[in-house]
Amino acid sequence: MRLWLSDSERRPDPAPARADARKALFAGTVAWLAALAFSLVFRDQLEDAGVGWFVWAAATGACLGVAGLVVVQLIRRRIVRQERGSAG
Repeated sequence: MRLWLSDSERRPDPAPARADARKALFAGTVAWLAALAFSLVFRDQLEDAGVGWFVWAAATGACLGVAGLVVVQLIRRRIVRQERGSAG
């Protein structure tokens, strides 16, 4: 098995896959919000079990998810704006 190929033997690189990070971020944020609601309902039991920190972990996950959604949306708008500028 060879690890390197000459340029004439190489196939062309495939086109990059288009993905929508908003769907993944939204699903993750919803999961963290559900975990936060669960942890707030059962806060006393979690504290008694020694895992009261889970409330803060879920809150942090939800906040980071919202921040990620904002960042991805801003990047997406900038790309659309650049495509419109170069097309027009």
